[in-house]
Amino acid sequence: MSTAAKLSCIILTGFLGSGKTTLLNRLLKDAEFQGAAVLINEFGEVPLDHELIVHSEDRLVVLSGGCVCCALREDVEGALRQLFEARDAGVVPPFTRIVIETTGLADPVPLLMTLQAFGLARERLQAPLVVTTVDAGLHHVTTANHPQALRQLAIAQLVLITKSDIVGEEAANKVLSDAARLNPWARIEVVRRDVGGSWLAQALRECQTAGLSSVHEQLASLPSGPGAWLTGKYQRPEGHGAVSFPVIFDSPVDWTAFGVWMTLLLHRHGSRILRIKGLLHVAGLQGPVVIHAAQHMVHPPEHWDEWPSPDRRTRLVFIVEGLDPTTIRRSLKAFLQAARVAVAVSVDAHHVGAGAGGTVRGRPVRRPTAPRWIRG
Repeated sequence: MSTAAKLSCIILTGFLGSGKTTLLNRLLKDAEFQGAAVLINEFGEVPLDHELIVHSEDRLVVLSGGCVCCALREDVEGALRQLFEARDAGVVPPFTRIVIETTGLADPVPLLMTLQAFGLARERLQAPLVVTTVDAGLHHVTTANHPQALRQLAIAQLVLITKSDIVGEEAANKVLSDAARLNPWARIEVVRRDVGGSWLAQALRECQTAGLSSVHEQLASLPSGPGAWLTGKYQRPEGHGAVSFPVIFDSPVDWTAFGVWMTLLLHRHGSRILRIKGLLHVAGLQGPVVIHAAQHMVHPPEHWDEWPSPDRRTRLVFIVEGLDPTTIRRSLKAFLQAARVAVAVSVDAHHVGAGAGGTVRGRPVRRPTAPRWIRG
């Protein structure tokens, strides 16, 4: 099935009380979203939120008893299978998109991993768009005490700052600035109390069509100059323990070495890696590779045919919790230097390849096998 034929998928997340259900109701009143199928997850034995959703019952599925995460993976897969089987059989009207509202305690990354791994979701749905609601009055307290809120914010493509009418425009704009430091990739909007569903629908359309086309502009403001990727300053957003910092360097990187390094990093510290995103200058490729990872999940890398500008440096941004940026930079540098040494040794040994089965000075050479995600 072509990408154009796949249905759009929106994950609506945000911490408890941040206004997810209110915004969902407004969105579903828009003509474009009246044909949406909605999956609502709730925490607790007695589900209530679905009673607050004004929507056709035949396209509403309620998952109760916990957060949308690994524990409910089978429930999510089963609900999607049920919806598509009913749609194909004509039991329910043909829905045009799927909206999944998570509980306020949910970490959205496991849900994204489920949708990425589930064959039916890959076949029928576009890559999900994550929309996160942020309470302007409670943002700093919430992110300082609840890691889930940080993860919800860091993974979003669209962040909606709610309750600005309560705290005032100045306070809401400070929250917007803090969210932008934590997630420089997202579109961030302060949502007025009277915002309508058509405005929300338009914002979602723009985010879905934008894709990664603006990634170069987002990275353009990062530090430049010799050694900047080793000395670049990182930002500690006010009120929480996350830090964001750049990694920028000029020399092309070894694709296999980078893949092994990032796989090890995510395996060891995945729960602390809120996000990694950027452009990678890979040796031997004319265009850049776009990298996007969150916690233990790595999105399939995108290989672009050409660079969006004359600047061909690798530019990555890391958003992490409780990790030292200097240590991360040092370990990446060590891996890439080791890869360059391996290439130099293979050339010195009369151009004998340093791959599996090769030998250098009579000794077998075993280079790390590239992880599955990077071989694609």
